[in-house]
Amino acid sequence: MRIPSDISKVTGIYGTQKNVGRIEKTGSVSSKKDVVSISNEAKDFQIVNRALRNVPDIRQSRVEELRNILESGSYNVSGQDVAGKVIDSFFDRKA
Repeated sequence: MRIPSDISKVTGIYGTQKNVGRIEKTGSVSSKKDVVSISNEAKDFQIVNRALRNVPDIRQSRVEELRNILESGSYNVSGQDVAGKVIDSFFDRKA
Protein backbone atom coordinates (compact mmCIF):
# COMPACT_ATOMS: atom_id res chain seq x y z
CA MET A 1 0.00 0.00 0.00
CA ARG A 2 1.36 3.40 -0.94
CA ILE A 3 0.85 6.24 1.51
CA PRO A 4 0.91 9.70 -0.04
CA SER A 5 3.42 12.17 1.31
CA ASP A 6 0.78 14.76 2.17
CA ILE A 7 -0.90 12.87 5.01
CA SER A 8 -2.33 15.99 6.59
CA LYS A 9 -4.87 16.30 3.76
CA VAL A 10 -6.05 12.73 4.29
CA THR A 11 -6.38 13.09 8.03
CA GLY A 12 -8.01 16.47 7.54
CA ILE A 13 -10.89 14.85 5.65
CA TYR A 14 -11.59 12.26 8.35
CA GLY A 15 -10.57 14.35 11.31
CA THR A 16 -13.11 17.13 10.92
CA GLN A 17 -15.98 16.85 13.29
CA LYS A 18 -19.16 18.71 12.99
CA ASN A 19 -20.26 20.51 16.08
CA VAL A 20 -23.68 19.55 17.27
CA GLY A 21 -25.65 22.19 19.08
CA ARG A 22 -26.78 21.51 22.58
CA ILE A 23 -30.46 20.79 23.11
CA GLU A 24 -31.86 23.19 25.60
CA LYS A 25 -35.41 21.98 26.05
CA THR A 26 -37.24 18.82 25.13
CA GLY A 27 -40.90 18.55 24.29
CA SER A 28 -43.33 16.97 26.70
CA VAL A 29 -43.50 13.21 26.60
CA SER A 30 -46.83 11.53 26.96
CA SER A 31 -46.88 8.01 28.28
CA LYS A 32 -48.98 5.46 26.45
CA LYS A 33 -50.01 2.06 27.68
CA ASP A 34 -49.44 -1.03 25.59
CA VAL A 35 -52.56 -2.70 24.28
CA VAL A 36 -52.87 -6.40 23.52
CA SER A 37 -55.77 -7.74 21.54
CA ILE A 38 -56.49 -11.43 21.02
CA SER A 39 -58.29 -12.44 17.85
CA ASN A 40 -61.54 -14.40 17.93
CA GLU A 41 -59.74 -17.33 16.30
CA ALA A 42 -57.18 -17.39 19.12
CA LYS A 43 -59.97 -17.24 21.72
CA ASP A 44 -61.70 -20.18 20.04
CA PHE A 45 -58.41 -22.07 20.03
CA GLN A 46 -58.00 -21.48 23.77
CA ILE A 47 -61.52 -22.77 24.47
CA VAL A 48 -60.94 -25.92 22.41
CA ASN A 49 -57.53 -26.45 24.02
CA ARG A 50 -59.04 -26.22 27.52
CA ALA A 51 -61.80 -28.67 26.57
CA LEU A 52 -59.26 -31.15 25.17
CA ARG A 53 -57.21 -30.99 28.36
CA ASN A 54 -60.28 -32.17 30.30
CA VAL A 55 -60.82 -35.20 28.06
CA PRO A 56 -59.04 -38.26 29.46
CA ASP A 57 -56.42 -39.96 27.29
CA ILE A 58 -57.71 -43.42 28.19
CA ARG A 59 -61.35 -44.41 27.87
CA GLN A 60 -61.66 -46.42 31.07
CA SER A 61 -65.02 -47.94 30.08
CA ARG A 62 -63.49 -49.38 26.89
CA VAL A 63 -60.51 -50.75 28.84
CA GLU A 64 -62.84 -52.49 31.30
CA GLU A 65 -64.91 -53.93 28.45
CA LEU A 66 -61.83 -55.39 26.75
CA ARG A 67 -60.47 -56.69 30.06
CA ASN A 68 -63.72 -58.56 30.71
CA ILE A 69 -63.70 -60.06 27.19
CA LEU A 70 -60.06 -61.19 27.58
CA GLU A 71 -60.66 -62.69 31.03
CA SER A 72 -63.72 -64.61 29.83
CA GLY A 73 -61.73 -66.05 26.91
CA SER A 74 -64.16 -64.87 24.25
CA TYR A 75 -61.73 -62.46 22.56
CA ASN A 76 -61.17 -63.69 19.04
CA VAL A 77 -59.35 -61.88 16.26
CA SER A 78 -59.07 -63.29 12.76
CA GLY A 79 -55.68 -63.66 11.15
CA GLN A 80 -56.90 -61.50 8.28
CA ASP A 81 -57.59 -58.59 10.64
CA VAL A 82 -54.11 -58.90 12.19
CA ALA A 83 -52.43 -59.02 8.78
CA GLY A 84 -54.42 -56.01 7.62
CA LYS A 85 -53.34 -53.97 10.64
CA VAL A 86 -49.68 -54.97 10.16
CA ILE A 87 -49.77 -53.89 6.52
CA ASP A 88 -51.56 -50.62 7.37
CA SER A 89 -48.98 -49.90 10.06
CA PHE A 90 -46.14 -50.50 7.59
CA PHE A 91 -47.55 -48.09 5.03
CA ASP A 92 -48.37 -45.46 7.66
CA ARG A 93 -44.71 -45.35 8.75
CA LYS A 94 -43.43 -44.91 5.19
CA ALA A 95 -45.66 -41.88 4.49
